[in-house]
Amino acid sequence: MSSSYLFDVTTDTFDRYVLENSFHKPVLVDFWADWCAPCKALLPVLTSIADSYAGELLLAKVNCDQEAQLSERFGIRSLPTVVLFKDGQPVEGFAGIQTESAIRELLVPHIGAVPEAVAAEEPEPIDPAAQATALLEAGAAAEAIPLLQQAIADESSDALLLLLARALAETGELKDAEQVLGAISKPEAHKKAINDLNTQLVFLKQAVDFPAAELLTHRLASDPHDSEAAYQLAILSLARQDYESALGGLLSLMQSDRSYADGVAQKTLMQVFDLLGAADPVAIQYRRKLYQLLY
Repeated sequence: MSSSYLFDVTTDTFDRYVLENSFHKPVLVDFWADWCAPCKALLPVLTSIADSYAGELLLAKVNCDQEAQLSERFGIRSLPTVVLFKDGQPVEGFAGIQTESAIRELLVPHIGAVPEAVAAEEPEPIDPAAQATALLEAGAAAEAIPLLQQAIADESSDALLLLLARALAETGELKDAEQVLGAISKPEAHKKAINDLNTQLVFLKQAVDFPAAELLTHRLASDPHDSEAAYQLAILSLARQDYESALGGLLSLMQSDRSYADGVAQKTLMQVFDLLGAADPVAIQYRRKLYQLLY
C-alpha cells in the first residue's frame, strides 16, 4: 500500500521513528502479520486516513512475525491492533476491524479534524461493504461480522444485510443468518442472492449433526459402498463451500448407488448447479459428467 506517510518500523527503529516523531505529530502504529486477512483489509482504511491528514498524522507498520519483541513490549494479544502514539506515549488504540468513520472519531480528540486545506481533496471513504467482502473472500467471516454490524448501525442497507447473513452463516450462526435475511427490505431485488444463501443454509443445517469429515472418510475407506458416509461427506463439503469435492462425491454416489435415499445425490447435484450458476466452470464440468452418466 503506497502512501507518503506510511513506513515500516522494526525493534531497532521504533523509538526513533515512532516515539521521537510522536513529539512533533501523532503516529498511528499498525501491528499486523502477513497471514492475517483482517490486517490486509484494514490497511487501506488506515492509509486513507493518514493521507487525508496530509502529513499531520504518520502511519507506521510493525510486522509482528518479524518483530516479536515489539509485540511483547506493547502487550499485543491479537491482530490487527492499532495504537496511536503522542508525545512519546500510547494514547488511544483498538484491536480488530473498525470502519473508517469509527477510526476517525477515535482520532479526533487527539489530532483534530482533517485540515481544512485538504478536506476538499479528501479521498473517498473506504466502503465497509468492500472491506467486509475482502474479509469474507479471505475466509475471515468472524472478523467481518462486527464491522458489518457497526456499518448497519450507522446506515443499514440490503447489501450490508446480505453480507452479514453470509458471514453469520459461515460462522455457524444459522438462526441469526435467517433473521437477517428476513430483514431485507426489497427481497425481489436480491432474489438470486437470497435463494443462494438459503440453499447454503440448508446444507449447513444438514451438516450440523453429521460425524466429523475424518470419521466419514475413514468409513468410506473401510467400505467404499457406504452410501450414507459418501452423502454426508459431500454435504459437509458443501457446507465448507468446497463445491468441487462435493460434486465429485455426489457423482460417485450416483455411479455406485443411484437410488440411495430416493435419488438424493442427483437432486443435490441439481441444487448445487443452480447455486453455482450456468457459467461456473466447475458446474459446467460436472453437468457434462452427469449428462454422460445419465445418457
